[in-house]
Amino acid sequence: MKQARAFVVASFVLVAGSAAPASVAAQILTPPTVTAPAVAPARADTAKSLNDLVEKTINDFRRIPSWETVTILTAGSLGAFAGHAADANVTRLMAGSNGLHGALRFGETIGGARTQTAAAFATFAIGRISGNEKVTRIGADLIGAQILTQTLTAGIKMSVGRTRPDGTQYSFPSGHSATTFATATVLQRNLGWKVGIPAYGLATYVAASRVQDKRHFLSDVTFGAAIGIVAGRTVTIGRGNAKFAVAPAAAPGGGAVSFTWLGKN
Repeated sequence: MKQARAFVVASFVLVAGSAAPASVAAQILTPPTVTAPAVAPARADTAKSLNDLVEKTINDFRRIPSWETVTILTAGSLGAFAGHAADANVTRLMAGSNGLHGALRFGETIGGARTQTAAAFATFAIGRISGNEKVTRIGADLIGAQILTQTLTAGIKMSVGRTRPDGTQYSFPSGHSATTFATATVLQRNLGWKVGIPAYGLATYVAASRVQDKRHFLSDVTFGAAIGIVAGRTVTIGRGNAKFAVAPAAAPGGGAVSFTWLGKN
């Protein structure tokens, strides 16, 4: 287990370390949710080749429809709706803070699709080269989660066409938030909360950076986080030994991430 964690963390550090800075700061807003059991059956498949990855990804898309997906997306939608009223104020407050600009400047690069996808493939490659089946499986889950997340996010962006705070297009939902929450969910499901907690913390950092940088509204990152959580849980059905609900959550003056413990499987 420790060796697997080391491999995964190392691959993400190596890829993210080459990134250039950007700016951001946001919060996540949504009421806590209780998840329903997924309709899809548990699985323990491990992709060992590119052909396996393709087959696994196709199956992952088929597993998206479930009561758990409905529950999480409903929570994300409610959070986005609640945050919509505060979008302009939150953007103004966060974008006007020079301190936040410096603190969150790495969020754009860390949460970028290229960084997250490269880290996922690096994890898979490390697992294959080292012969470590657990790392290989985590890498395959990360790749699948990124494909699902980016596909869903792109489709919604094109359909909604919301204007960003900086005047450019395709603001809703936040792709950076979605990709990092997907990664965090995969890591938590495979490696437990010791890795999951800091991973979700980093995802929240990235989401916050997008608001501070005026690239997204609070409601954008809220729903983006929900999409990422759905993707991460879809590709890891059957992983882990604990049931819990995780979603953006309301907090005084902003937002956070809500975790609801539901006990052991």
